[in-house]
Amino acid sequence: MADYFAHESAYIDDGAVIGRGTKIWHFSHVMPGATIGEHCNLGQNVVVMPGTVLGDNVKVQNNVSIYEGVTLEDDVFCGPSCVFTNVINPRSHVSRKAEYRRTLVRRGATIGANATVVCGVTLGEYCFVGAGAVITADVLPYALVVGVPARRVGWMCRCGERLLPREGRGICAACGAWYEEFAGGLRPIDPEAGGV
Repeated sequence: MADYFAHESAYIDDGAVIGRGTKIWHFSHVMPGATIGEHCNLGQNVVVMPGTVLGDNVKVQNNVSIYEGVTLEDDVFCGPSCVFTNVINPRSHVSRKAEYRRTLVRRGATIGANATVVCGVTLGEYCFVGAGAVITADVLPYALVVGVPARRVGWMCRCGERLLPREGRGICAACGAWYEEFAGGLRPIDPEAGGV
């Protein structure tokens, strides 16, 4: 007996690897060669293609297709109807399977509802992609990005609250975590140790 849950309307193909405690809901399809970690939750009408990797505790909301070449690390959140791609210039009459571009979504990242991630990019750890944004370039760790094309408008804490860095530093009003700007990005620090 499987140590994960799949709704009776879901299709789980032979050759898919699914971790303990994962839940797969209505009308979803996990294809052979897909790897899904432990304690994940796949909503209604989710498709996970061959060659994809989902880490542990990944949440994929309704109507998301995760195409070959996409890797979601641990604790990633994919909002409803967000979109991944794997070919930069698709044509129905031209096979481009040898041209798939890898997309890496790092640990703890959030992708908002209806956002589009154009293939070949890396979304940094704990970044936050606003609803409806279109990602065409790499996103820095902890960055808050919105718009079409997406641009950075701020920074986010690991807990999901917006930071207001001042003079190159910031503290999260919700959880008390400290951060500092570093080499054009942001990193967590221990304020008592004077750095990371």
